[in-house]
Amino acid sequence: MTAGRHVNTQSQSWCTPPKYVNAIKRFWNGIIHLDPCSNEHSIVHAETEFRLPEHDGLKEEWNFETIYVNPPYGSDKERGTTIKNWLAKCCLSHNIYGSEVIALVPVATNTGHWKQYVFGKATAICFLYDTRLRFLVDGLDGGKGAPMACCLVYWGNQLDRFRATFMEYGAVVDITDLKSRKIGNEALELSIFDNQKIAI
Repeated sequence: MTAGRHVNTQSQSWCTPPKYVNAIKRFWNGIIHLDPCSNEHSIVHAETEFRLPEHDGLKEEWNFETIYVNPPYGSDKERGTTIKNWLAKCCLSHNIYGSEVIALVPVATNTGHWKQYVFGKATAICFLYDTRLRFLVDGLDGGKGAPMACCLVYWGNQLDRFRATFMEYGAVVDITDLKSRKIGNEALELSIFDNQKIAI
């Protein structure tokens, strides 16, 4: 569940603030089945955790009912992955297994990974009101906010419940009208998995 700018063995663990963890648990009736990019300082306490950097969640199957993802925001040069790979996995897990997935990610609407795996694929986005979201740093309130706007992207079938749960935290936008549409010049590509040992 790291959200550092870069991923390496010396990096800090940037964890989800308690108010969002509590809201996500409330949304899913207290149960988060998988946190695929957790760390030793995480307060999510999902039933199953894959902990970075020792356990690469991208190489595991995400066949779980509810999945919360706070991915590394930077690139992982050792593994050759970026946030694009995490968003692709969110999208594919929902499509293949019917998983309910929420990801806490930077707002980057002009990027290829948003056009491929968020627009036309996700159900809703909660654009968080926090001017600078304050992640927990190594489990503690670090006091310094993120330098970018953040949001919660939702792939799932409980739009009304998502809206009701998260509208106090941000502007919830229904993007179901974009489902199955090609966005810009981008289309869903599975090729990012071709040269990597990543389980879909």
